Amino acid sequence: MKVAVTGAAGFVGKNLINQLVEAGHEVVAIDRLRSDRCRQDGVTWIDGDVLDAKSMIDALDGAEQVFHLVAMITLAQKDDRAWTVNTVGVRTVAQAALAVGARRMVHCSSVHSFDQAICNGRLDETSARSTAPTIPVYDRSKWFGEVELRKVIDAGLDAVICNPTGVYGPVDYGLSRINGMLRDSARGRVPAVIEGSFDLVDVRDVAAGLVAAGEKGRTGENYLLTGEMVTMFDAFRMAANFAGRRGPRFAVPMRFIKPLLPIAEPIGTRFGTDVVSKAAMGALLAAPKVDGAKARAELGYGPRTAAQTIRDLVGFYVASGQLGARSALPA
Repeated sequence: MKVAVTGAAGFVGKNLINQLVEAGHEVVAIDRLRSDRCRQDGVTWIDGDVLDAKSMIDALDGAEQVFHLVAMITLAQKDDRAWTVNTVGVRTVAQAALAVGARRMVHCSSVHSFDQAICNGRLDETSARSTAPTIPVYDRSKWFGEVELRKVIDAGLDAVICNPTGVYGPVDYGLSRINGMLRDSARGRVPAVIEGSFDLVDVRDVAAGLVAAGEKGRTGENYLLTGEMVTMFDAFRMAANFAGRRGPRFAVPMRFIKPLLPIAEPIGTRFGTDVVSKAAMGALLAAPKVDGAKARAELGYGPRTAAQTIRDLVGFYVASGQLGARSALPA
């Protein structure tokens, strides 16, 4: 089957392409960037602009399935470019998929399209959405991207929506934010972490969930792709221990961080990091239990444990030389 993937050079895109090729599909990889890691038989790379209707119609021509992965991830409160890409971009791709007669579109949204702060500790597909203007632009734009998609579904497009939680794991040459921090810990460079927890999901499981949604998902439905709820302290300690290092000694309580945010956030921005920001801290403070039962029941989705993912991630770092000195994983 001919399958098109937008944002194919990204973190999720590379892992999804690998699985699609292994399944025997002909893949059209759409991205202005190129991934040397995905230059294999069965993959054709083409340029495509998700904000240009003709560009997307040309790129999707002949595709039976379309996976839309393009998104701008930011922890900023306001970012006009991110808003446009994450909303108008979804609509443009969906309209192009409908125009070329694609059998199905799978849109990769995010758990952040749900308002985690008001879900009372538990989040599922019926929970409140990120509509408040005080919510960071990424969260709001991911929800309104779904709104734009549903307009095209109403016009006749067969599409489903997947909402992964915090995506991490191998393979990642980027690195993503969480993978980069876990690599620092595996190098022994993280003496302490901020207290808090989050549901983290292996990128390989996200890719498998997207494929399953394309095959089994119900039109117009959302599917939360969950992993395991893990504390940042435990995750960073595992990364360090799997690399033969000690890891962080303690977790700084959130009550000590919150009063410093007005000072720490602009300092971090000046030095090019958003790790200590209202958006990042908000996600750790909310820390809802995310219910993945719907994806398990309807898609046959089954994620790995955090220990499996982090062990594999450190193994990937070792094999790819990203830890400096090659560490040996414990037996």
